[in-house]
Amino acid sequence: MRTWVRTDRGHTRTDAGPALPTQSERRTPSATPAADPAPAGGGLAPPPHVHALRLLPTPKGTPFTFWYTLVLVGTTLFIHLGDPAQVTRWLSGASADVENLAQEPLFVLFASALFYKGALLSVFTVGFVLVLTALERRVGGWRTAAVFLAGHLFATLATQLTVAAAVALGHLPESSRSRFEYGIDYGVLACAAALAGVLHLVWLRWTLVAGVGTMIVSDLVTLTDPVVDWGHLLAFLAGIALWPLLRRYQRRGSAAASLRTRR
Repeated sequence: MRTWVRTDRGHTRTDAGPALPTQSERRTPSATPAADPAPAGGGLAPPPHVHALRLLPTPKGTPFTFWYTLVLVGTTLFIHLGDPAQVTRWLSGASADVENLAQEPLFVLFASALFYKGALLSVFTVGFVLVLTALERRVGGWRTAAVFLAGHLFATLATQLTVAAAVALGHLPESSRSRFEYGIDYGVLACAAALAGVLHLVWLRWTLVAGVGTMIVSDLVTLTDPVVDWGHLLAFLAGIALWPLLRRYQRRGSAAASLRTRR
């Protein structure tokens, strides 16, 4: 970032006696030279392309989103380009289904969030990058990761425990215990809901809630995949439930920044 510094050069007079006022000084005898007001923030306003670039993750500005995106790019390329047998073996081991949760719960809960089901370039992946970047710039990397994991873990456990109970009661076949369960959609929806809660523009907040909420409700109406569709709703509600904590952090951060400015 460039820093603009203004320096005033002094002027010395060599003639003796009082100097005659100039024509401009004669018109405004009480005026004194003043420097132009400095731009807010101590520098020039950034050009439009700088604001556009802030929508994308960077290693220093948004490390969680940046490195997590790179991991997902690698695993997605592996799914689409790798040997089908190897891909199936990896996905089977990382799936957070009922059987794997009963054997290695911690491992599969985290591993299942390292694989993405869809295409590498899609509307959902663009939304993933924009949402996580915007949230991380407002609440930080650790909090963004916590929100993502909260939505992913809560929705996964809630839906898979329900599946286990339904299988035990005979409402679902035994094969439902080993149904592939992986992806990033739960975490992304939780982050989208959390982002809405920390936006300062009220109309933008409720537009985001209404847009994502409409998509979730429409999926619940058609109910093409009940387990996933209900998981989406639970993840979104988990993100909304975190609004008080994230807003409290924002208030503390704003107060600390204000105190540093006064000093």
